[in-house]
Amino acid sequence: MFKEILKDKFAGPALIILLVMYLCIACANFIAPYSKDFSDRAQAYAPPSPVYTVTAEGKLSLPYTYNYVRVFEPKLYQNVYKLDKSQKHYLRLFAKGEQYKILGVIPCSIHLFGTDKGGRFYLLGTDINGRDVFSRLLFGGRISLTIGFLALFILFPIGLLYGGISGYFGGWVDILMMRFAEAVMAIPSFYLLIILASILPSNMTSAQRFALIVVILALIGWAGFARVVRGMVLSIKNEEFVQAAETIGQSKLGIIIKHILPQTTSYVIIAMTLSVPSYILSESGLSFLGLGIQQPDASWGNMLKEAQEYINILYRPWLLTPGLLIFVAVLCFNLIGDTVRDILDPKGKLR
Repeated sequence: MFKEILKDKFAGPALIILLVMYLCIACANFIAPYSKDFSDRAQAYAPPSPVYTVTAEGKLSLPYTYNYVRVFEPKLYQNVYKLDKSQKHYLRLFAKGEQYKILGVIPCSIHLFGTDKGGRFYLLGTDINGRDVFSRLLFGGRISLTIGFLALFILFPIGLLYGGISGYFGGWVDILMMRFAEAVMAIPSFYLLIILASILPSNMTSAQRFALIVVILALIGWAGFARVVRGMVLSIKNEEFVQAAETIGQSKLGIIIKHILPQTTSYVIIAMTLSVPSYILSESGLSFLGLGIQQPDASWGNMLKEAQEYINILYRPWLLTPGLLIFVAVLCFNLIGDTVRDILDPKGKLR
């Protein structure tokens, strides 16, 4: 399947992009020039730092940059940033910076890139609190890109087992279970999510809030999946291998788990790849509304919230970067999901 995905002209690049994204967030402490707690309020809304490779005399040089200095512009009646060209700050690979721990255990202070002592380099500018946007994108991606998979680990076991039991037993058991599932499906999920997120205690840590949002996302999304599984089980339970398992006296739950549910693997894989984008968007939407991950912790949703003001869109376009990453991630997952469906579905398009 992976070979087929890589051969596809759309899904192949999409898979590579996603792998790069997940590699970057996994190595965020090393790649990010600053820690997630770094803040320099004197550099609020500083634009991206320019990089120079040619000196004023026209000679080639190692890459360098200048620090920004904030000054008040009387004509514009606002603060503006100007480059302090009195001192160059050279960019360095494997630069020494703020300390972090590899795997939470091994202390280390080496970052992929940085500047010499006293320099400030903002690849994608800073936010209102003077925090490096590029570094926060990496740390925020850990939440935005993993929340979907964590929700699926809860949602899919519940949906598989619930749908399997309902379809296998049939009769009044099936009627009661499906009516309950339909009642859950009738609840407007996003509005329920907003209500539940808004009533969470304000003194909760972001980690606790993140865990609860994952659970909420899973508990409102299992019903539709269970209904589809139930339909598949209705057609599978009359197969000869199921009848043979019943003849030798295997338990009903064992038949469901060992013989019937494995037959739905193709659909499960397709559903997983197509479901992750919706959870990424749900988390981003909640955080954008201020009901998800709270500051100072970063997620792409609460970072994008700063860009809702038209002044920021016009004069600080680097704040829109989280929205671009959300778009790219969702598009990549959808492209891969469509390709996986075509590969695993024998009735799909001819390849």
